[in-house]
Amino acid sequence: MSKESILEDVLLDDTKKRDIVVELLEKRGVKLVEIAEITYDLQKPYVKQLTKSMCLEHVERVVMKREVQNAILTGLELDRLTEEGHVSEPLQTMLKDDWGLYGIDEVLALAIVNVYGSIGFTNFGYVDKVKPKIMQTIDDLGKADDVCNTFLDDIVGAIAAAAASSIAHRYAG
Repeated sequence: MSKESILEDVLLDDTKKRDIVVELLEKRGVKLVEIAEITYDLQKPYVKQLTKSMCLEHVERVVMKREVQNAILTGLELDRLTEEGHVSEPLQTMLKDDWGLYGIDEVLALAIVNVYGSIGFTNFGYVDKVKPKIMQTIDDLGKADDVCNTFLDDIVGAIAAAAASSIAHRYAG
């Protein structure tokens, strides 16, 4: 098989891209089950029968969506390129320092929650501010000199918020 046909195969196969996305998240220290824990905390007050297993199922559904995969791939690549010093100034410093007025990291994350409507937006705003569980760990690690997690924390929060929205649409009254 040629490089072009292999690449086309991956580009058109959401399951293969999902596997790549999950692998990249795990390389950055994030497991889907950790994202599901945030989702669980967001929705437990509203869905009494909710389980962490149900949350993981909805996180998996979110990560299977092509738009979500594209946003994740883009954000993680920008974090990686920044860590390696391959981004031009002044963007390199803005990303490395997770500059508060940059905001494009949140805009990219909103592309993920946009798929799931207004509940996703409000949940994302909350987790972006509070930084629960793995999000706080990601944020703290991003302060190290050799690590850039500018996009990663927002991606994780957006996946959790989107999954919470998916649960709300399915189970909440």
